[in-house]
Amino acid sequence: MNHVQIRRKDLRKILDAAYELFYRHGFARVGVDAIARAAGVTKRTLYYHFDSKDTVAGAVLAHQREHALKRIESWTLGGADDPAQLIGTIFDALAEWAGQPRWLGSGFTRIAVELADMPGHPARIAAKGHKAEIERMLAARLAALGAADAVELARHVTILLEGAVTLVLIHGDPVYIASARNAACRLAGAVNHDP
Repeated sequence: MNHVQIRRKDLRKILDAAYELFYRHGFARVGVDAIARAAGVTKRTLYYHFDSKDTVAGAVLAHQREHALKRIESWTLGGADDPAQLIGTIFDALAEWAGQPRWLGSGFTRIAVELADMPGHPARIAAKGHKAEIERMLAARLAALGAADAVELARHVTILLEGAVTLVLIHGDPVYIASARNAACRLAGAVNHDP
């Protein structure tokens, strides 16, 4: 293995370890020493790739973005015939995901909330871009299914999705996903469809 391959492998190990630690324990409770130890690299190697824990966090979310978008995309590419059916499918998939052992919600949302007082933080910027992309993806899919005001409907559904995830985490009760699903489907039914 050459030097460049070793560096790439180390980078991947750092990103994977940091994501797992940030997801399980939160950004503030994880230090650079713990990330390096979990990745099996030295602090010097970590600092070769990143100048701070903040840039590690931004890179972690950028690295996880593709995986998360594929999951959301799989939720929206089913055989839905209308906006309400698509929305129901999305919330059903969310309920299934939330039912997995050790589920702690969206890592993007959790780190953005943890860093709420730091709008310029690399992780906040990455989370904002990710959430905006999901909303655009949803709006495009809703428009393709005939929703007249797909952008506004996508925003409402996004609010309900984020609220459901947050309340399930707070209360430990998945009923919030079902309630948000019902509200979102009602909204979709109230939207006029293009002829």
